[in-house]
Amino acid sequence: MEIIRSHRELKVYLLSFEAGMEIFHLSKSFPKEERYSLTDQIRRSSRSVSANISEAYRKRRYPKSFVAKLSDSEGEAAETQSWLDYALACAYINKKEHKLLDDKYDHILSMIVNMINNPGKWSL
Repeated sequence: MEIIRSHRELKVYLLSFEAGMEIFHLSKSFPKEERYSLTDQIRRSSRSVSANISEAYRKRRYPKSFVAKLSDSEGEAAETQSWLDYALACAYINKKEHKLLDDKYDHILSMIVNMINNPGKWSL
């Protein structure tokens, strides 16, 4: 069994960080009038996924705190999917970009839910 020493070694953290960076780069092309609404919201929620995973990992000795932070991360991932839906509906991203990111967040969500359902596997 592989020993994980840092949240930066978690596959779910790496995938969520990568997705957050993809959203950052995509959102650079959003219209200026979206700067304080959709652009800020999608960047915030996408970055919050990996941030909450890292915080959860540091709280893994307390199963309830661990699960609570992962639940926050799950919510932020779902919120990001909603913002992606808006970006598609407003034609700021195309269907291919939407599908790739939406699928990536579905995968991230399944990984987070698996961790929530099996907190003992991660506890100290």
